[in-house]
Amino acid sequence: MNTTETIELDIRGQVCPSTLLTTLREVTRLQEEILSGSKQVLIRTDNRHATVTVPQALENMGLEVHITKEGGSYRILVCAEAEEGVPSHE
Repeated sequence: MNTTETIELDIRGQVCPSTLLTTLREVTRLQEEILSGSKQVLIRTDNRHATVTVPQALENMGLEVHITKEGGSYRILVCAEAEEGVPSHE
């Protein structure tokens, strides 16, 4: 069984462009491990604008992004793009 480690990044309280820059720095650092499927990043934010800018940038990097609203904040899960016919890590 393949296990994926989840790295949590809490950027609540930050506003753009800080939310995007912080996320890109962390995801770029972990990109190889994310693409291999060994890690995924769970981003917590309360900035609605980040739910647009962050996913756009990460999808351009070839990553899969899932957004969930959770009370007054959002969860953005970043993982390797699922292969056709293979379920994602979520």
